[in-house]
Amino acid sequence: MCGIWALFGSDECLSVQCLSAMKIAHRGPDAFRFENVNGFTNCCFGFHRLAVVDQLYGMQPIRVKKFPYLWLCYNGEIYNFKQLQKQFGFEYQTLVDGEVILHLYNRGGIEQTVGMLDGVFAFILLDTANRKVYLARDTYGVRPLFKVLTDDGFLGVCSEAKGLINLKHSTSFFPKVEPFLPGHYEVLDLKPSGKVASVELVKFHSYKDEPLHVAYDTVENLPSGSFDLETVKSNIRILFENAVRKRLMAHRRIGCLLSGGLDSSLVAAVLLKLMKEMNISYPLQTFSIGMENSPDVQAARKVATHIGSEHHEVIFNCEEGIQAIEDVIFSLETYDITTIRASVGMYLVSKYIRKKTDSVVIFSGEGSDELTQGYIYFHKAPSPEDAAEESERLLKELYLFDVLRADRTTAAHGLELRVPFLDHRFTSYYLSLPAEMRIPKNGIEKYLLRQSFEDSNLLPKEILWRPKEAFSDGITSVKKSWFSILQDYIDQQVDDLLLEKAAEKYPFNPPKTKESYYYRQIFEKHYPGQSSWLPHYWMPRWIKATDPSARTLKHYKSAAQE
Repeated sequence: MCGIWALFGSDECLSVQCLSAMKIAHRGPDAFRFENVNGFTNCCFGFHRLAVVDQLYGMQPIRVKKFPYLWLCYNGEIYNFKQLQKQFGFEYQTLVDGEVILHLYNRGGIEQTVGMLDGVFAFILLDTANRKVYLARDTYGVRPLFKVLTDDGFLGVCSEAKGLINLKHSTSFFPKVEPFLPGHYEVLDLKPSGKVASVELVKFHSYKDEPLHVAYDTVENLPSGSFDLETVKSNIRILFENAVRKRLMAHRRIGCLLSGGLDSSLVAAVLLKLMKEMNISYPLQTFSIGMENSPDVQAARKVATHIGSEHHEVIFNCEEGIQAIEDVIFSLETYDITTIRASVGMYLVSKYIRKKTDSVVIFSGEGSDELTQGYIYFHKAPSPEDAAEESERLLKELYLFDVLRADRTTAAHGLELRVPFLDHRFTSYYLSLPAEMRIPKNGIEKYLLRQSFEDSNLLPKEILWRPKEAFSDGITSVKKSWFSILQDYIDQQVDDLLLEKAAEKYPFNPPKTKESYYYRQIFEKHYPGQSSWLPHYWMPRWIKATDPSARTLKHYKSAAQE
């Protein structure tokens, strides 16, 4: 995890523009560098580094002797860089996994490059010999990327939007900063003036398609075409374990977020098993967060005891949670209700990890609910086909919601997040299964995933079959949910008259509740006029929901009620 930033064709003094790059310094607390591009005085790269691999030669932009005309600024991890080196005989100059991008590009161009990368990435690649600039982002947008391009060809690119919104430019009208679409690459011509012109934006991978890099994967060929239940369960176990194994690539200590729900518990259990197999010398640190009597904290404690991790519990109170809201919204760059609610706990636990431990590479369970139909409203899907379609929609929008939350809350404290449930091969296999196999069964969501690990003894039975609990709800006691605590506080902060006139003040995505109005006010304070970053609020489907919390749905049953 790090922060990347680049400008092409700046009319303003670069030393002034570079102040904007400091807005993302949290993403790379270990080192930073600004570098001008030879021959293009109005172009430069900025890089904030979190040193996870190759402590000595890992600074960026990456340039190697073999390709002096290539400049790479990259944020991510490429898990198959050694397999690709072996396959194509690449001679690496550094130990940085991202160096493989330069070699792949030299060998076969940009399209083959992005298709071959097994990992998460956002990058800016400059080819001064052919006067091209390339931007690219991984399939699910696990690593963030934003851009701004003016009519006269000034381009700004950054890991977070906050590094672009205050750029200076000669034109009076400055266009909107926009998220770069996941699973796409863009080709731009670089003019002698340093300005650029967009040539094409290409979608290089659809998550349902098996990725090109499968041919060079370490896992044996799986039985294909068979949807026999035992075969499917075995394949799910093999691919998930492989997804965790490849993400163990790190020179810094590995930890794991553990809510006590199915997803993070599976990640933690498999992670610890593989760390033992690989003789990693230190114990796995797991981290849970909640208020007193939180069901998440209690369940996580049970999992940690079962798997034998070094467990840390972070207990916070209402005041600490409420005080964190403005910092959370500034970090997130969104005003989505459920994203903000869920981010407070993750932000506070990340703060604890950075201050109190030496874990830097943090595993988490994001992506599973979208992939394996884990949200409670999936019980109301009209048909298996509708459920499958909704699952794909959620995956497509992950970069606006859960993946955004997971990246920004951890990056705010200089941590690197790893999400095995969003492994390309694992997701493409799961989505290839018949729709009927993937739906909730017997009143239990994620039935197939649970079934696949039933005989593994990785987790206690009551955890493996624990019903879905939204992270923003599970951190508080059943008696009073986090959303109720927030709403009670905000009710005193927002006047009824303000809410009545909300649609006049905020015509795009107008707030319908005091809570959403309160968040929107804070967002507009930091990012005025940027409301289009959120195309719509996250809400359950197929039911008349007025609130995104799972605890408001009829299907929800608390442990206390059963």
